[in-house]
Amino acid sequence: MSAKAITKDKLIEWLADGKELAVLDIRPAEDVGYASPLFATNLPVERLDAEIDRFIPRPVVRTVLVDDGKGSAEQAAERLAAKGWVDIHFLQGGIQAWIEGGIDGLPTFDIPGVPFVQKVREEKATPVVFARELKAWQEAGEDVVVIDTRTLPEYEKAHVPGAIGVPGAELLLRFADLVPSPTTRVVVSCAGLPRAILGAQTLIDASVANDVSYLHDGTRGWTDDGFELETGSSQTYSPVSDYAKGFAKARLEAFSHDDDLSFIDRQTTEKWLKDTSRTTYFLDVRTPEEFVSSHLPGSISSEGGQLLGVAYRTIAVRGARVILVDDLLGARAKVVAHWLKRRGFEIALHLHDFEQGAEAAAA
Repeated sequence: MSAKAITKDKLIEWLADGKELAVLDIRPAEDVGYASPLFATNLPVERLDAEIDRFIPRPVVRTVLVDDGKGSAEQAAERLAAKGWVDIHFLQGGIQAWIEGGIDGLPTFDIPGVPFVQKVREEKATPVVFARELKAWQEAGEDVVVIDTRTLPEYEKAHVPGAIGVPGAELLLRFADLVPSPTTRVVVSCAGLPRAILGAQTLIDASVANDVSYLHDGTRGWTDDGFELETGSSQTYSPVSDYAKGFAKARLEAFSHDDDLSFIDRQTTEKWLKDTSRTTYFLDVRTPEEFVSSHLPGSISSEGGQLLGVAYRTIAVRGARVILVDDLLGARAKVVAHWLKRRGFEIALHLHDFEQGAEAAAA
């Protein structure tokens, strides 16, 4: 079977039909930047053949490759067709054809993180603090903790001075260890908007006693006001205490009580993963370190904080089921599910006793 070209109009039609669909932007990462206008998964062409199975578990999924319009998508699609990808296509004209005439009103593969989070902020009236205010608090010696919700590598490159690196999905689980006093002001930061707003709103919706806000424009807002950032691993999270786990458990009852979460056992998980009619992602949302130490066979390390802001970087099949793996408390999975369900993802949780079942869980 050979690959087929599709037009912009056909891709628009497919994005609206509700069936499983994968769209891969195969341009270089530096050309795509934070996200393509499609908000599709970026898998550069030089990695495509080796890694496509990780992003698209079933080769029967309807798949569209998008390039810069110079022919690499057609060539790659032909290669994949020869390897058994039976429903593989490429977008005629590539990304240039997609954006011709402007992108206003165009559909996207995923819901862009910024518009979704801006809607959350508007609905919830999430409190905001500006860099100059935070700087004044710090210089005055006020009781304030800054939490950077990005990945630790991002945090280490540059962060607000004094900030503690805690990826977004870890916030509620580790909060009581990071902020032991209910009178401490808490400011949540990232590089721009999405992860900071969701982090702050998670704590607020979990009814923590502290005054919580997000830092406007994060590290960018800090430098825009003329302040210097700090580099290196200044302060990061440590192993979670039993007290913090108890605190998180209590707060999760307030946070998740309206979420109607689905929990599945190992037998159901295996059944879904073997289902040839649906695509299922089996994503471990714990820290990368926990995953390396022990994980369930077939699961993929997918740090929960990243799923909150940029789900399309991992979930390349629209309409797929997503199983989130966590420990028995499930604090990370419940936070991720809370937000992703609101973005239309079909989510189930699989909780596992990694402490008692470490030997069985390890791959």
